[in-house]
Amino acid sequence: MDKRSLFFLFLGVLCLMSCDETRVYDDYRSLPGEWHRDSLVQFKFNAPDTVKPYNLFLNVRNNFNYDFSNIYLITELNFPNGKVISDTLQYQMAAPSGEWLGTGFGDVKESKLWYKEQIKFTEEGEYMVTVQQAMRKRDSIHGITSLEGITEVGFRIEDIKQQE
Repeated sequence: MDKRSLFFLFLGVLCLMSCDETRVYDDYRSLPGEWHRDSLVQFKFNAPDTVKPYNLFLNVRNNFNYDFSNIYLITELNFPNGKVISDTLQYQMAAPSGEWLGTGFGDVKESKLWYKEQIKFTEEGEYMVTVQQAMRKRDSIHGITSLEGITEVGFRIEDIKQQE
């Protein structure tokens, strides 16, 4: 097999592996070393369809500098007309043994976390999702001012019909 054929074979395999038919929206924001408790991670997107239901996920990438087995997040889903849905969420990031639950090789793990199930974007226009860390130490009333070890936060919308 010549180099050109091998290149196109490799390109074809890569395309097949990267196809993700459920993905409607998928974006990440990098965090510069620390995630301050007052820092909001924002994702703006237009309603993909006002009739179909979608599943929403938060993706969190952490490294071994993350000192906790769980994470608390405060989220807001802002609708175009001004309606806001706020949630305080808790997710496990590590097993009781200390092993990280996410996927990936090396020192960075990615956790795909359920955010909302079968949601419909009933209004046309621009939506915004904000994510804020809300970690606290047991002896702290005000929480952690800066959280280390979270490298990126992502937001993903998946088409439910493609998953069936």
